[in-house]
Amino acid sequence: MPLSLLILALSAFAIGTTEFVIMGLLPDVAADLGVSIPGAGWLVTGYALGVAIGAPFMALATARLPRKAALVVLMGIFIIGNLLCAIASDYNVLMFARVVTALCHGAFFGIGSVVAAGLVAPNKRASAVALMFTGLTLANVLGVPLGTALGQEAGWRSTFWAVTVIGVVALIGLIRFLPAKRDEEKLDMRSELVALKGAGLWLSLSMTALFSASVFTLFTYVAPLLGEVTGVSPRGVTWTLVLIGLGLTLGNIIGGKLADKSLANTLMGVFITMAVVSTVLSWTSVALIPSEITLFLWATACFAAVPALQVNVVTFGKAAPNLVSTLNIGAFNIGNALGAWVGGSVIDHGLGLTSVPLAAGALAVLALLVTLITFRQGGNADLAPATH
Repeated sequence: MPLSLLILALSAFAIGTTEFVIMGLLPDVAADLGVSIPGAGWLVTGYALGVAIGAPFMALATARLPRKAALVVLMGIFIIGNLLCAIASDYNVLMFARVVTALCHGAFFGIGSVVAAGLVAPNKRASAVALMFTGLTLANVLGVPLGTALGQEAGWRSTFWAVTVIGVVALIGLIRFLPAKRDEEKLDMRSELVALKGAGLWLSLSMTALFSASVFTLFTYVAPLLGEVTGVSPRGVTWTLVLIGLGLTLGNIIGGKLADKSLANTLMGVFITMAVVSTVLSWTSVALIPSEITLFLWATACFAAVPALQVNVVTFGKAAPNLVSTLNIGAFNIGNALGAWVGGSVIDHGLGLTSVPLAAGALAVLALLVTLITFRQGGNADLAPATH
């Protein structure tokens, strides 16, 4: 296992923690800043839109840089953004800081995915990307629960101070251990932009957005769902986030291996499972043990899709790997913003927290439909398992 892959995973851990920890801290941030839960949920939306807008912009801004230099610059922006979050004086400043932090997110994962895939043999690309994204899943196993616990004990700002420190460590690791390729091909922006014309690529990006919308419709409001419906204490919410993180990690590992065999079958199976399990959660959320089991299964299914979705868009847009990978992260965060809005709208319209999982399930069904259209439209033989 190349050490540079571990550094990319550590960087993903830092970025994933700052993105997802706000879910666990949502009640604390809302109370401290004097806003409602749906109002605090806009911090999730703001971050996601920052990623979606910043992803192509930062990809173009760093296009002429070697990939290592680009990743170093992006991690520097990440550190500045988290520092601003830690010292934010009010809601508006915090929102601005979240957007600044988000600017590096899409381009970092997009470029980092290309770097990770290039460090291994072609038949191990999905597994290499999955290893990098293991940092993202570990952010949910360790970063989010520990960050939530730290924020509950020492104030939510302390969590962002901690993430800032992790970002500095990741930056040092990137500078020290990530190899700089001298023979790296120069980016031709004209050919990259031309490669964006295919319908299969845009269907794939839509698939990513709908997947993410399904995930974040539920994930954004999982803390209030557990607290108000299931009756879990704040400390219990932290342990539930650990359980969810374990499911995300398991799903990421399984998804990487399955995607190396068949992208289409992996994605269709994941979306079917997400739709079913999300719907079941609307009933099981009223009891502790059933809700914990359901959330673990849901988390496992969700992150089984992540490496497949990333490799899928690069397959359809292989002539523009940097830009396409970055756009996929942008699509993920457009879905993130949409999901946070959908979940908040369900709550604001008085449908109740137990209706949030139903909305998540409906979006998973839409993602499944787009998946079927995508692979039939592209005539992709990947609809059947590949043999090696």
